Amino acid sequence: MTDDEMRAMPIPMLQDEGLLFLWVTGRAMEVGRECLRVWGYTRVDEVIWVKTNQLQRVIRTGRTGHWLNHTKEHMLVGVKTVTDENGHLKFPSWANRGLDTDVIVSEVRETSRKPDEVYGLIERMCPGGRKIEIFGRKHNTRPGWLTLGNQLGADQIYEEDLAARIKARYPERAVNVPHNSNGRKQ
Repeated sequence: MTDDEMRAMPIPMLQDEGLLFLWVTGRAMEVGRECLRVWGYTRVDEVIWVKTNQLQRVIRTGRTGHWLNHTKEHMLVGVKTVTDENGHLKFPSWANRGLDTDVIVSEVRETSRKPDEVYGLIERMCPGGRKIEIFGRKHNTRPGWLTLGNQLGADQIYEEDLAARIKARYPERAVNVPHNSNGRKQ
């Protein structure tokens, strides 16, 4: 995907108010910040993922940098909300702030797989809210999240009402409602 294609994604239609978490590598930081602006979000923070190996040592063989090997990735945090009469952001009342740190130190796994700790961080910041992961893979699917991506094979939808609505609207689309270990739908 080119930078222009990324900017043109219809992300603004996903929510009127909310948070957006965008993973970027060091060389794409400015593009990520620009995308947030174009999509109607204000960058309010970022989380750094320090990548480690199985021995919990910092990875030194990254190949994403032009000048230095990058041992980290950035997750930009953007908010879409209204401003007060002075132009200051009015943070949504449902958003929890100050619960987590802005650094995750975690082992690298498969290509493009992010640390599991990030899901807990987002769920603590946005309790009870709907969560969408774009460009997700099979290992990203989880209850309470809508995961979209061309490598899933089928839509993994944990909410039966949402699965039924999607199946009714797109009957040719493969929709999977995962079951728990008891054979019941989750």
